[in-house]
Amino acid sequence: MKIIILGAGRVGESVAEQLVSEQNEITIIDHNADMLSRLQERFDLRGIVGNGVEPAILAEAGAADADVLLACTTVDALNLTACKVAHQSFNTPYRIARLRAAGWHAFRNLLDEDGFAVNQVICPEASITQYVRKLVEYPEALQVREFAQGLAALISVRVDYKAPMHGNPPSELEVLLPEARAHVAAVYRRFANEPDRFVPTSADTRILAGDEVFILVAMEDIRPVLRLFHQALPPVRSMMIAGGGNIGLQLARTLQDHIQLKIVDTNLARCEHLSTTLDSSVLVLQGDVTDEDLLMDENVSEVDFFCALTNDDENNIMSGLLAKQLGVTRVLSLVNRRSYADLVHGTQIDIALSPAQAMMGELLAHIRQGDVHQVHSVRRGNAEAIEIAVHGNSRSSHVVGRTVGSLRMPPDTHIGLIVRGLPDPEGLHPEDLPDDGDSQSPATPVVLAARDDTEIQPGDHLIIFVPHRRTIRAVEKLFRARPTLL
Repeated sequence: MKIIILGAGRVGESVAEQLVSEQNEITIIDHNADMLSRLQERFDLRGIVGNGVEPAILAEAGAADADVLLACTTVDALNLTACKVAHQSFNTPYRIARLRAAGWHAFRNLLDEDGFAVNQVICPEASITQYVRKLVEYPEALQVREFAQGLAALISVRVDYKAPMHGNPPSELEVLLPEARAHVAAVYRRFANEPDRFVPTSADTRILAGDEVFILVAMEDIRPVLRLFHQALPPVRSMMIAGGGNIGLQLARTLQDHIQLKIVDTNLARCEHLSTTLDSSVLVLQGDVTDEDLLMDENVSEVDFFCALTNDDENNIMSGLLAKQLGVTRVLSLVNRRSYADLVHGTQIDIALSPAQAMMGELLAHIRQGDVHQVHSVRRGNAEAIEIAVHGNSRSSHVVGRTVGSLRMPPDTHIGLIVRGLPDPEGLHPEDLPDDGDSQSPATPVVLAARDDTEIQPGDHLIIFVPHRRTIRAVEKLFRARPTLL
């Protein structure tokens, strides 16, 4: 696939790294020649120095035969204009814009073909806000990612030594919670002097304290499943946010009606803006988030959740470590550099979150081949959880009418859940009908645990965990329906 990326900043770099590794043909445009040179030294891509809204530059980048334009500069106006130029002048089929300003969803008509011609909007700030909101709702989890219109989820949790699953094989989950629709998809274990490493799950695998376990689970079953891996934590009633930038402000707006908030920023003018923008119940403080005296004076030890969301990785890491040392139960630090994130994730800092990684799935869902509806990139892009809709029948599909256990899946790849009965917005194609012409889909959607003897039906949405990104194409190919003559 030919993809043009406008903007070589942190988001553009992360996206380029992910897409180049999947053998896409990438061209990246930026006015900073030094940044482009560094990217070209690291990745197999083409760099063009210039303004990506100029037709001549887009033409040089190959907009006329590109499949996707991703405009992800830090300036909304540039991203919108580039999408419009690409559509009107080059008829680029798919155009994605990064928009930092909130509220665009209320004016969708401005983004259609008569407006800025944007097919999809991505917003790292909104993705991070949604990510943290789920952690507030489920404090034992390290992440909660939704699938199938909110009916299913991928969760990860750090195993506690007092938890019932400690020392047991993954299959014990079915014994302890036989009615739960859940599947242990992957285990990552930290070994001495190295980052967490993937541990294949088998009958001999034992889940140990400190492991990060990924579980595909029906949304209704999340709480009891989490209790098997981690002792229950009290609800999040108070939070301190370090950094009052776009991310901190958006998160505070989302949570201010539900929990007690304190937000800290070094800039006086920004603090004044936060004070006038947020509810009066939010305490806004000017100061350095790495100042131990400030944190102690504000009783940070009594805070349920500390989120370091400044624009500086080092400050986020140091303030997170300090907050943990002072007694905070849960700590999240925003970390852009992947090497830093690998070092600190799961240590004293519970969660090291990359802004680009938080929204990567939104982008990948529109680039993946086949009927991929949702993608969540995890483990800093090394693994993915995907939602694939099954189309066709036993003649046109490799999987319809077959059982889960009979499929030749790539190594360590698991189908964890099947969501049956989701409405198809485009309507049911004749080839999606079973060979006997009798549809078996239920009237309302249901979530099923994928067992070896579960038969796959047309219209099913499969939730799959893929621990090795190199096997993604093989998974997509397996579930892609073949064209047949009617």
